[in-house]
Amino acid sequence: MRTTKLLILIAGIIGLALVATSMERRTVGAQQTKSTEASDRLVVQLCDGETKLEIADARAGEVLPPEKAREVARRMMAAYAEQQAKQVSKWTARDRLTWEREQKRVIEEGYKLFHDWKALGGTIGISCDMCHPDASATHPETYPKFQTQLKRVATLRDMINWCIENPMKGKPLPPDDPRMIALEAYITSTRKGVPLEPGKH
Repeated sequence: MRTTKLLILIAGIIGLALVATSMERRTVGAQQTKSTEASDRLVVQLCDGETKLEIADARAGEVLPPEKAREVARRMMAAYAEQQAKQVSKWTARDRLTWEREQKRVIEEGYKLFHDWKALGGTIGISCDMCHPDASATHPETYPKFQTQLKRVATLRDMINWCIENPMKGKPLPPDDPRMIALEAYITSTRKGVPLEPGKH
């Protein structure tokens, strides 16, 4: 009799343990599902690099229909405007000074490169300034425009690479090469204040 009662008690304890484990699994499963759903939502970011908006009814990787996309863009711009209204000035005088110094440094680097055929990978001794003293006749304000040499609409960096490859007999620079950025900064800086006229010949 005692053995039977003991067996019933043990069976009851095991049964309760199984029920509790099952409920715990369901709770954890539900939490994981909620967590996955939240982390799987589409999050879009505005060009300020800070403002983010989580879209509750869209999943990451999903293409929004045009109306929904416009609504999301409108909400993001409203959030950004609200954020800007709360700030007297986001940037300090020190920030601006840092940017100006960095821009000046890059322009000066571009000036050096413009006069140094070796640094640009030229192979016959011709540097940019030999054809374009003081970056003359580069007309960065007219790009993009159709270039007969390339037989297509080209950007300023396309023409920089054309010059490196042709008169200088070197290899083209990748678009994100610091030398390309410095050359563009220098050439463009020489035309400060000149109105933009894309396509002008």
